[in-house]
Amino acid sequence: MPGVLVVDPRCPDPGALGEAASILRSGGLVVYPTDTLYGLGADPRNTDAVRRVYEVKERGKDKPLPVILAEAHYAIDYVEPSPLFWRIARLFWPGPLTIVAPASPRAPRHLASSDGMIGVRLPNSTVARELARLTGGAIIGTSANKSGMTPPVTVQEAMAMLGDSVDLYIDGGPAPLGEPSTVILVAGSEYRVIREGSLPITRIEKAIRDIGYP
Repeated sequence: MPGVLVVDPRCPDPGALGEAASILRSGGLVVYPTDTLYGLGADPRNTDAVRRVYEVKERGKDKPLPVILAEAHYAIDYVEPSPLFWRIARLFWPGPLTIVAPASPRAPRHLASSDGMIGVRLPNSTVARELARLTGGAIIGTSANKSGMTPPVTVQEAMAMLGDSVDLYIDGGPAPLGEPSTVILVAGSEYRVIREGSLPITRIEKAIRDIGYP
């Protein structure tokens, strides 16, 4: 069975996260806590590691994987943000909002959807963001479950589903929100709701109206 690192989600031990990031940088998979659920992390630029995420989750290759960012500015390595993208990001990041946008030319091709989009998120989670920073600015941010099963709120739930198919588990206690992130697509000055999650769509719509967008 893979090892389990127990961390304080508010002030995680740097050595523990350094060990986890080393596994990610070498192509391994790490389960980690976020503000919403437990995530299954990999180095997003490592093709073999990303392929392994799909295999572990039994996820269709037609379903692209979102990316967790260490800081908002890392978004430009993966997407081409419009002014509306940045205005929404400033309002709701860090937090439970994934923004899907056109892929950057610098982004790995294996991350983009068939229509050339990538989802990025800056979570309100010290563990997730620090792990992303130590890995190079970003990590894969998909939920740590088999496809079609309920996403895990605790590391124990993730372990019950994924077992020894990953290399390390990080236990930061129950995920505070316990629901997936809300997902919206932003292309230019237009946006579209893909999934409502722990951030109410009504809050996003009001904020967009308040900043002068229809």
